[in-house]
Amino acid sequence: MALVQTAGLTKVFGDVRAVDDLSVSIPEGAIGLVGPNGAGKTTFLRLLLSLLRPTAGTASVLGRDIGDGLAVRERIGYMPEHDCLIPDMTGVGLVSYMGRISGLDRDSAMSRAHDVLQFVGVEEERYRKVAEYSTGMKQKVKLAQAMVHDPQLYIFDEPTTGLDPRGRTEMLDLVGKIAKSPGRNLLLSSHLLPDVETICKYVIILDGGHQIAAGDLDRLLAGASDRLRIDIRGDREGFARRLKEAGFDADVSATAIYVSRRDGVETAVFDTAKVLGAEVRYMGKVVRSLEEMFLELVERKAKGDA
Repeated sequence: MALVQTAGLTKVFGDVRAVDDLSVSIPEGAIGLVGPNGAGKTTFLRLLLSLLRPTAGTASVLGRDIGDGLAVRERIGYMPEHDCLIPDMTGVGLVSYMGRISGLDRDSAMSRAHDVLQFVGVEEERYRKVAEYSTGMKQKVKLAQAMVHDPQLYIFDEPTTGLDPRGRTEMLDLVGKIAKSPGRNLLLSSHLLPDVETICKYVIILDGGHQIAAGDLDRLLAGASDRLRIDIRGDREGFARRLKEAGFDADVSATAIYVSRRDGVETAVFDTAKVLGAEVRYMGKVVRSLEEMFLELVERKAKGDA
């Protein structure tokens, strides 16, 4: 069963098509949702939560149609980007209250509230009012309230927003533990692509309400470039020069040679190594970062739309 399935999903606000005829099938696991500002990420998440009604199309989450909003939401733990906490409640009171809203009885909600607050690292502070919390503490309580009813799917919208480096590391550690828990799925939306790369195994890239790429992260990154990296023991400058003389587009960095991948390049590399007496220590695809691949895809789409 797909974690999320959509067909022609569309949401229009006036003249803006925030989500535009989106048809995706998202597998179970740790999923990254990325895209530039205005790509439709938050609108897409709110549609999945039935907080917005689609203009057209259909979607299901964990096998449930999003039209059945209550049945969908009771299976999801949602950590929104913006502050959603009640300032006059204590941390434990708020998380317990959210557990009650999610269907837990009073005793179970309180017991779970203490458990998840301990997990996120909110100890004695749980008895203080939320208004007194730092940004990092508020983010941890937002995470705790998403966990309290033990959902099948976690939706995290920019969970490291506003955090300093230490707080960001702590939050990513917590999210990573959830991602590794058996039977748990998460959908992580973030503009910090290294966060997604750290947590997720599968990624969806949106732009202008459309999906422009999706797949296993390792495979996407490995296939993101049409160039080969070559590491040699020997004269890199001379090696690249001979490849250029043979008609190949070759560049040299401080550590490697990069050459366009086309027919005959492997033979040319080994012939050059033989002539120069160089040792080829590595030859393989250039594996880019998620950020590099993302920028390449968005630029390519912009040129296609121009």
